[in-house]
Amino acid sequence: METVSYGRPCLATAIAATTLLWAGLWAGLASAQSAGCTLERVAGTSRQIMRCADGVTVTAEGGARFQLLDSNGDGRPDSVSLRNNAVLVDVDSARRSGGFQVVTPQAIAAVRGTRWAVDVKNGTTSVFVVRGRVAVGRPSVGPRVVLTPGEGVDVSRTSGALTVRRWPQARADALLARLGQ
Repeated sequence: METVSYGRPCLATAIAATTLLWAGLWAGLASAQSAGCTLERVAGTSRQIMRCADGVTVTAEGGARFQLLDSNGDGRPDSVSLRNNAVLVDVDSARRSGGFQVVTPQAIAAVRGTRWAVDVKNGTTSVFVVRGRVAVGRPSVGPRVVLTPGEGVDVSRTSGALTVRRWPQARADALLARLGQ
């Protein structure tokens, strides 16, 4: 495992990021730096797991492009900007105070303590809740929906209403399998 410091690229991080980018494994690694976080590759897969000391864990499928962000400058990530593919986010509310969100071009999914998956492809963001509750809305002003375990929503760039659906087990299993679950 490698410890990565937010906002302070070090030589080891640059070498690791260059190696992974060259191998095409995780394009977001170079910018996914955060204090107290460790990065590990899942053996035999292209998945990566970033574990942060404050109870946030982000599992990214191979090829996922994302960046951990610290919007308030306290040295802890408070959101993930996801551009493509899928991540699984687990927020331990016993260890982390405050919320956490995943921001995509089509949606914002925010929580206090839960586990959920977000997938971006073909202009649509799909959000699925494994545990807890997740509020989902478009980045622009508009109504939000709240998802509970087993529910999901597909958010496109259009202005139509967000429709919460109980996901078929096959769909949920397929997304979670991509994330090693």
